[in-house]
Amino acid sequence: MRRSASLQRLLIYGLSGPIIALNIWLLSLLFRYFQHPITVLSIAAILAFLLNYPVKFFERAQITRTQAVIIVLLATLTLLGILGITLVPLIIDQTIQLLNKIPDWLGASQANLEQFEMLAKQRRLPIDLRVVSSQINANIQNVVQQLASGAVGFAGTLLSGLLDLVLVIVLAFYMLLYGDRVWYGLINLLPSNIGEPLTTSLRLNFQNFFLSQLLLGLFMVLTLTPIFLVIKVPFALLFAILIGISELIPFIGASLGIGLVTILVLLQNWWLAVQVAIAAILMQQLKDNLLAPRLLGNFIGLNPIWIFVSILMGFEIAGLLGTIVAVPIAGTIKGTFDAIKSGKPSDFVSTVTIARDSPPDKGGRGAGGTGS
Repeated sequence: MRRSASLQRLLIYGLSGPIIALNIWLLSLLFRYFQHPITVLSIAAILAFLLNYPVKFFERAQITRTQAVIIVLLATLTLLGILGITLVPLIIDQTIQLLNKIPDWLGASQANLEQFEMLAKQRRLPIDLRVVSSQINANIQNVVQQLASGAVGFAGTLLSGLLDLVLVIVLAFYMLLYGDRVWYGLINLLPSNIGEPLTTSLRLNFQNFFLSQLLLGLFMVLTLTPIFLVIKVPFALLFAILIGISELIPFIGASLGIGLVTILVLLQNWWLAVQVAIAAILMQQLKDNLLAPRLLGNFIGLNPIWIFVSILMGFEIAGLLGTIVAVPIAGTIKGTFDAIKSGKPSDFVSTVTIARDSPPDKGGRGAGGTGS
């Protein structure tokens, strides 16, 4: 009997690996085939998760959900309109200027390398930077070609982005109104010991994760912008927003954003790049040690290794979108399995991000249905 049980367990473990790999491959193919609608639906669901907080706030004031959704939607459209009039044109203008100056910065960095190589030869140092110089030349040509081709399709890309934005807002509106019905209709197809913890875990992980990451990214933007302006960093607002947006990628996003901005500034001025790196790292440490613990709580269920594995798998399946949603999805799966194993579907802790000041919502309606 023991040999039979061991053999059965070995077969289960041996077959689970190929089955998981096959499912990941199929998900990757499915996403590539339906990439645009999946991306739009995912962004709309995330927006609905975030807007569900103010909707619940208005519901507590004895306002019907439909009225609360309309109020929140109008406020969101007003905010987007203000940003579209004031901030977006400035960001677009700085982006175009940056793209136009990158070839000049690469050329300046090539001249600096050649000067450094000449100084090394005078001092008889065995340094040969010809490979790096030729690589910079190739990068300059590629950047110029990409700028020329990108300028042609910029208008079409902008129009497509505006249409997608309208579609995302409309979908988020209907998800806030009717998403719970769709979600619980799907959940009712599952056993109760799976559906209830899945709903709670999904709500906790996605709501708290994205709200916390957005607040942390906003903190980086608001603190780095005046610092960059004081030390006279070119394109200060654009670089600060780039670092703030990279905060959406968990764990490694802020470091990647800081590294990219530092490299771009390094092409122009090495001392300014050092100041940018020091300022950004100090703000990052301040965020990680003071602000993040209050917003995020502790990552108590997922091992950091599995978090990085989920990020890599998310990137392989769905690119940037998969990288952003990989951690809350992994936390949802882990929290659901923990609840099933414990036998107490309603008594478990989210494994990704739990805001300490925001207890889990135990009402019937919530963003768990919204995100479906």
